[in-house]
Amino acid sequence: MKIKTSPYNPFDYLETKEEINEYMNDAFMDDDPQLFLIALGHLARKKGMTKIARQTGLNRESLYKSLSGEGNPKFTTISRVSKALGCKLAVV
Repeated sequence: MKIKTSPYNPFDYLETKEEINEYMNDAFMDDDPQLFLIALGHLARKKGMTKIARQTGLNRESLYKSLSGEGNPKFTTISRVSKALGCKLAVV
């Protein structure tokens, strides 16, 4: 008997805007900054990476790499992706 698996995306299980905001805030406040990039990548994949690439004017493949936790994106990339996702970055 074969077991079928698929990639895990936490945003498949977050239903409300409040849950998504809380998840993103927790990821941002973590001691590991890569966690926020990974969370941003999960949200971008949920919304559609091709659509995000088109909206930001960035290359889809480089977005995957930048938001994987392995990349080192510029702040402009993070800002463009956040805006395309409807997220607001704020310093409080």
